[in-house]
Amino acid sequence: MARISCHLPATFPAFSTALLLLLLVSNTLRHCAARGHDYHDALRKSILFFEGQRSGRLPPDQRIRWRKDSALHDGASAGVDLTGGYYDAGDNVKFGFPMAFTTTMLAWSIIDFGRNMGGGELRNAVRAVKWATDYLLKATAHDGVVYVQVGDPLSDHNCWERPEDMDTLRTAYKIDANNPGSDVAGETAAALAAASIVFRSRDPSYSRLLLNRAIKVFEFADRHRGAYSNSLRYAVCPFYCDVNGYQDELLWGAAWLHKASRRRVYREYIVRNEVVLRAGDTINEFGWDNKHAGINVLLSKEVLMGRANDLKSFQINADGFICSLLPGISHPQVQYSPGGLIFKAGGSNMQHVTSLSFLLLAYSNYLSHANHAVPCGDTSASPALLKRLARRQVDYILGDNPLGMSYMVGYGPRYPQRIHHRGSSLPSLDRHPAHIACKAGSRYFLSPNPNPNLLVGAVVGGPNSSDAFPDSRPFFQESEPTTYINAPLVGLLAYFSAHP
Repeated sequence: MARISCHLPATFPAFSTALLLLLLVSNTLRHCAARGHDYHDALRKSILFFEGQRSGRLPPDQRIRWRKDSALHDGASAGVDLTGGYYDAGDNVKFGFPMAFTTTMLAWSIIDFGRNMGGGELRNAVRAVKWATDYLLKATAHDGVVYVQVGDPLSDHNCWERPEDMDTLRTAYKIDANNPGSDVAGETAAALAAASIVFRSRDPSYSRLLLNRAIKVFEFADRHRGAYSNSLRYAVCPFYCDVNGYQDELLWGAAWLHKASRRRVYREYIVRNEVVLRAGDTINEFGWDNKHAGINVLLSKEVLMGRANDLKSFQINADGFICSLLPGISHPQVQYSPGGLIFKAGGSNMQHVTSLSFLLLAYSNYLSHANHAVPCGDTSASPALLKRLARRQVDYILGDNPLGMSYMVGYGPRYPQRIHHRGSSLPSLDRHPAHIACKAGSRYFLSPNPNPNLLVGAVVGGPNSSDAFPDSRPFFQESEPTTYINAPLVGLLAYFSAHP
């Protein structure tokens, strides 16, 4: 049965007053929320997804059973052990840049919202972080070297085969003093530092290891400055090419090291480098390539708590970011679909939806503790309004949209059946033990049939700007799931599962 469309207007009239904006948003969101979603079930599934993305030797408690061991010799050609970690999306390459960002966001989800997860899912979320950090520790084991990718992307993307069958090149790519990569190294430092907070009370020795490694990796990133796209262009572009520059990752890494270590040197670094590293640039961006909005929101917490007036400019930037997301505030880079979904140009739109919504929710909590609202012209954006906007995006993902479709696999009665994902779309080893060669998988890729293996919890790239969605593997920008779509969603679902 068709579901009633539940959405915010894509734009508000130019004469909108603060009262009109609040009434329109509040009434629409109240209507949506009345339907209700099982946020805890969605949370459980969003974390379970990461087990389907695991690389390496799988543990006995692996819950997605159609996945098996894979890539057990990663790093061997370079004389290092690089087994483990995550495949970032529907392919079989381990891209370090998005993996590190995924780790940071999983850790931030636990730091801010772990208390809302419940014991069982909190343990699963912590395990998801550790699967990543164990790999990042291997990738940074040697001073002055960071391994940032395993797998030749051209070779990999030329095949459609299960990770368990891989016979493509597993080249290990690294950055060093002669081939710098401050962006990926800075994000790796941020991931290790953020994770050290997660393990501070759970495993103090592991936490110290993570923090000490984060310090070393950040020093390397700062001392040898440059974009990894320049050093490894043939391997990382156009897949995870750094378009935005490495400056934001240096500030991002310093911000997390400041939070994790409480060492004044990192705060001084941030203040000293705020202008030269362009902290105020592109404030409405946040994702694996651009950390500006995240930096401003993260650092604003201390300002709002009255503990860091020297970081006041970051709070001003964060306020500007919030205003740029409000429906009815004209901003060329942030738009809303007719169905009410945040939409930004480029592929895999859900990555913007989950990351930006996470920041809305995190900032609303910081504002609440400080009894503060954001002034946006004649509108005042209260913490409650920001929470409702974030919830609206989550509800859209879970099925409150014009198609009545959940964009999370396995959640709700209707969800994508033909996701762009090799392991999910090919028969499992249990059902088809024989090797499926590189080009032999093409018939499964082109088949109109649903995927045989359910990648529970995977959130796909999502609909286009008109809320249309082709449930088809070749439309990878819409149908491919990624770890960095799910990671911030974990925090959002945790909060709303405790505040339905």
